[in-house]
Amino acid sequence: MDKNNIAIPLTKKDFVSDQEVRWCPGCGDYAILSQVQKVFPQLGIPKENFLVVSGIGCSSRFPYYMDTYGFHSVHGRAPALASGAKLSNPELSVWMVTGDGDAMAIGGNHFIHILRRNLDINILMFNNRIYGLTKGQYSPTTELGKRTKSSPHGTVDYPFNPPQLALGAAGTFIARGIDREQKHLQELMKAAHAHKGTSFVEIYQNCVIFNDGVFSSLTDKMEKQNNVLVLEQGKPMVFGKDRNKGLCLVGSKLKVVTIGDKYNLSDVLVHDETNKIKGLLLSELTYEDGFPTPIGILYREDKSSYEEMMMEQIDNAKLQKGKGKLDKLFHEGHTWEVK
Repeated sequence: MDKNNIAIPLTKKDFVSDQEVRWCPGCGDYAILSQVQKVFPQLGIPKENFLVVSGIGCSSRFPYYMDTYGFHSVHGRAPALASGAKLSNPELSVWMVTGDGDAMAIGGNHFIHILRRNLDINILMFNNRIYGLTKGQYSPTTELGKRTKSSPHGTVDYPFNPPQLALGAAGTFIARGIDREQKHLQELMKAAHAHKGTSFVEIYQNCVIFNDGVFSSLTDKMEKQNNVLVLEQGKPMVFGKDRNKGLCLVGSKLKVVTIGDKYNLSDVLVHDETNKIKGLLLSELTYEDGFPTPIGILYREDKSSYEEMMMEQIDNAKLQKGKGKLDKLFHEGHTWEVK
């Protein structure tokens, strides 16, 4: 606000902190940070109403680099801090930044419960399929057979599928982006903010030091058109350099078909982000299995948020019993005196 109480439009610079950004040169985190700083001024929210909460990991240095309120919390426990802040002040726009190790391992229990509660919180999970901060051990999302510092002969762990896990936890907004697809990522963040409930955006992010090129098939200019399916609501699921590949539903399974052979455009499945079964089928697709990797909104549904229901419950209790007094609360009910 200026001296005449006129709102001054915010810009990216308003969200750039004075802290030196300490990520490895070439890290995908830089691109994600830049997109968040570009999107925040466009959301029409007072700067003082933004809160960025993180756990532990390379991605979790994020609050230092945002000129907003922030909280660098404990390993895996960012959902608890974010939930407490949102419930204390529902007017806050809360953004939780985490990584595949932070959210899928030690924070897994907190992750599934923030999704099922459906607080109006935005989760950005950077997935580089490795533990970067602790120097290259395999993570819960590392692909089977990967040689790492902690799996020199190749990991024998089956990896988590984060969108599938989010669907199983009753998530109401599940999406995927890629660090290099910057305009697309901005649109996902705007959609996540517009969603009233917990939004979960998995972001494929390159770790240039310990897992460089893990998503190169999705980012290489010559390859990505054949390996990435950009989901658009109400549009056929078409991909490929010549836009001649599509997804069809054969029985209960998806199949890649060539358009113009024995299939035409009308045979191609149309994306419906409100269809949970389609979202589940899409969440299973990977380029490693011969399918395109879907990016965009996999699934979305409208459902009351936790804080909305909580505030309604509090208001109803006040109507029925009055506002109440804290001192009375402390001295009634199951209390006893120890002598």
